[in-house]
Amino acid sequence: MNRPFRLGLTGSIGMGKSTTAGLFSEAGVPVWDADAVVHRLYSAGGGAVAAIAGLCPEAVRDGAVDRDRLKDWIARDPGALEAVERVVHPLVIADRDAFIAAQAGHSAPLVVLDIPLLFETGADRALDATLVVTAPPEVQRARVLARPGMTAEQFDRILARQMPDAEKRARADHVIETLTLEAARAAVQDLVRRLTGA
Repeated sequence: MNRPFRLGLTGSIGMGKSTTAGLFSEAGVPVWDADAVVHRLYSAGGGAVAAIAGLCPEAVRDGAVDRDRLKDWIARDPGALEAVERVVHPLVIADRDAFIAAQAGHSAPLVVLDIPLLFETGADRALDATLVVTAPPEVQRARVLARPGMTAEQFDRILARQMPDAEKRARADHVIETLTLEAARAAVQDLVRRLTGA
């Protein structure tokens, strides 16, 4: 059974990562979404709920992790984030590995792994190649500030926590600019052809 080519997808906030992941799905490529997995792990009956309850009981309500309460605890306690990551990361990695194995069973030649903190967490080291989506800073800012409830201060705080776009692009094997949907779709289709030989 051949393992599929594993392409890691990332990009800073507002760069079009989710849209690009959708374009890979549209092209018939199986996509694994790290954020969706965390959401599932935090939901009622999710694999991380009991462990989070053990770390911070007030962060669990109605059998699910309350993300706002969890964020409050992380903001208050300097060791909280590391403790949460020790619980959640192995569960996320196990889910990712199960997804790759399942796709190998379906003989998929390529899978995309949508990982927001791809380089920051070192997840890129377990993959075959990386793709960063990008857009000019003014386009990124306009996209993010158009989101409901987003303020310039929140945007700046989020940006400060993320690896700079230029550094991500320098580390990536492939870069796609997401200025227009049509150009991004064409770039995705071209990359799929190159990586699968189709």
